[in-house]
Amino acid sequence: MTDVTDGVLHTLFHSDQGGHEQVVICQDRASGLKAVIALHSTALGPALGGTRFYPYASEADAVADALNLSRGMSYKNALAGLDHGGGKAVIIGDPAKIKSEELLLAYGRFVASLGGRYVTACDVGTYVADMDVVARECRWTTGRSPENGGAGDSSVLTAFGVFQGMRASAQHLWGEATLRGRRVGVAGVGKVGHHLVEHLLSDGAEVVITDVREESLRRITDAHPGVAVAADTDALIRTEGLDVYAPCALGGALNDATVPVLTAKVVCGAANNQLAHPGVEKDLADRSVLYAPDYVVNAGGVIQVADELHGFDFDRCKTKAARIFDTTLEIFARAKADGIPPAAAADRLAEQRMAEARGH
Repeated sequence: MTDVTDGVLHTLFHSDQGGHEQVVICQDRASGLKAVIALHSTALGPALGGTRFYPYASEADAVADALNLSRGMSYKNALAGLDHGGGKAVIIGDPAKIKSEELLLAYGRFVASLGGRYVTACDVGTYVADMDVVARECRWTTGRSPENGGAGDSSVLTAFGVFQGMRASAQHLWGEATLRGRRVGVAGVGKVGHHLVEHLLSDGAEVVITDVREESLRRITDAHPGVAVAADTDALIRTEGLDVYAPCALGGALNDATVPVLTAKVVCGAANNQLAHPGVEKDLADRSVLYAPDYVVNAGGVIQVADELHGFDFDRCKTKAARIFDTTLEIFARAKADGIPPAAAADRLAEQRMAEARGH
C-alpha cells in the first residue's frame, strides 16, 4: 500500500492531474467496503459526481480513476452552468459479487461524514435502487427513485445532451444541425447508449452499434431490425462511410491505436475521459476529426441529479440540457478562433468560470 500512497501523494501535490482539495480512503471491513472519495474542487459549490462500483485491477487504479473522474466533474459542472464543484467516488470490487445493503449503508455513512461537501449519484455499477439505500444514511444523495424523492434514471437526459452535442457538431462541420442521412456508430448501448440510438433513428440517421453484452444489442435490433451490428469496437471505428463515432462505454476510447484508424469525421459520445492521455486531442485535430469534449456533451445526467436538490422538474432540466447545443458550438468557435483543439478550448472556459468563482 506504500507505493499506492506515494503515487497518490505525488499525483495530488506535484502533477497536472492533481490539485484536488481532499481525497478520502474509506474502509468498512464488516461489509467489505473499500472506497475512494475524491473532491477536486468546491469553488462553485458542493462537489457533485457519481459513485462508480468496479472491479479494479489494483487499488492504485481505483485511486487514479477517482482522481481523473472527479477532476472531469469539476469541468463538466462548470460548463453545465451548475453551482457545483467536482467530486467522484469509486467502490472497489465486482458489484455482482460484493454489493450488499450493508455495504451501501456503510458507504452512505462515509459520504454523510463529509457534511455536504460531496453530493453523490449513480455511475457505472450503481443504480437508482442503490442510491435509495445510500440515502437512508446520507441526505446528500441524488439519483434516487421518484418514490423516494428523486428524479430516477439520469441516463435519459445524458443521452439527450449527447444528441444535442452531436447536432452542434453537425452544424459546425456540415452546416446543418441534423444527423439525417449520416452514418453514426455507437459503441456501448447500455444505460445511455440505447436512448441515444432512439434519438438518432428519430432524426433519420443510419446507425451501427456494438456492445460486449448480447442482450443490449438484442434490445435494439429486436425493436429496430435496420440497425447494423459491428463485431466489436475495433470493427466499428473502421466502418466505411462512418460520419460520427459515439463512444458510450468506459473511458480511454481515443488512444494511439484507435485515432489513426478512425473513419469518422466527428467523435461525440457519452463515455467519460475518452482521451486516453494528453496529446490525443491534437492527434484528432491533426487528422481533421472534430472532437466534442465528453464532459461537455454528457452533462445532461448531472444537470438532472443536481436539480433533485431543488425539487426535481424534468422540463426545467431538459431546457438546461438543451443548452449543451449552444455550449458545444461556443467551444468549437473558441477553438477555431484561438487555433487550439476543442478539448483545450473547453478546459479554458471551465477554468475561467472556476477562477472567477474563487475571485481571481
